[in-house]
Amino acid sequence: MQISAAPLIYILIFVAVVALVEGVYLTVFGKSISLNSRMSRRLALLEKSNNNREEVLEQLRKEMSQHMASRGIPLYSMLATKAQKANIAFSPKQLVMIMGGLTVFSYLALTIGTEAATPIRMLVALAMGVGGVYVWVNNKAKKRMALLEEQLPDAVELMVRSLRVGHPFSSAIGIVSKEIPDPLGTEFGLIADEAAYGRDVAESLKAFAERMDSQDLRFLAVAVAIQQQSGGNLAEILDGLAKVIRARFKLFRRVKAITAEAKWSGMFLSAFPIGALIMINVIQPNYYDDVKETAAFIPAALVVAVFLIINVIFMKIMVNIKV
Repeated sequence: MQISAAPLIYILIFVAVVALVEGVYLTVFGKSISLNSRMSRRLALLEKSNNNREEVLEQLRKEMSQHMASRGIPLYSMLATKAQKANIAFSPKQLVMIMGGLTVFSYLALTIGTEAATPIRMLVALAMGVGGVYVWVNNKAKKRMALLEEQLPDAVELMVRSLRVGHPFSSAIGIVSKEIPDPLGTEFGLIADEAAYGRDVAESLKAFAERMDSQDLRFLAVAVAIQQQSGGNLAEILDGLAKVIRARFKLFRRVKAITAEAKWSGMFLSAFPIGALIMINVIQPNYYDDVKETAAFIPAALVVAVFLIINVIFMKIMVNIKV
């Protein structure tokens, strides 16, 4: 029995591409860019720039708005929204250059490790270069949004305690920026700096909520805006909001636990045909030799590919339960 390692080589090259992006990112920006860093990125930049608040504010605002402003760049429009949520510090042009570099890397690796034809290597290398960056950015965005939603109730409760001991709301936001780690620490630090330079806090919170596309943050922005216009006890309002956000988060976790079996079943049923095809090509590379030269092979393969894509889409729709 002849065993082919080509499919496994393709998978390993793609994994290497994703790992290479993460390695370059950490090398360029250091540990301060990591979500699990004890010190927020804003505080790390302030320490590095000798507390030059204006310079750090300018850099952070540029990082947080550059992606949506560059949606016209080819191949980048599909990344812009996710890169914005992930707050990728690379500029859009740098990300496009990284895609090009990873495409070249993938082509060289495919040339060394496989015997595929040149046009196939070029197409697969392009797919790996673009797809690797997309997978990396998408993973970063999911992790950052999940952590931000988890931190938000604690941040609001910290603001409530600060307001109750007599701090103004702008100072309460500043305390959150120092006590809460990233991603929320840097985001609230940016809002505190903007407030220090004269921007309305409610406006900054609203812009933050729209950039992150978060319903809980919209609740916070609306609560602050209403209190500014009509007055009232902001501490009590935010205390109630914190309880609502925590209850919503608890409900989402419960729904996620209840639907976990269905989601894993959907993922398995979607991945099984592709996994079976890969294993057939690994264990028996000549399995399709008797039919691949026939006229019906390519149309049949395209039909199967279309049905696989439809299967993945419908499985995702069926298990994507919204609350």
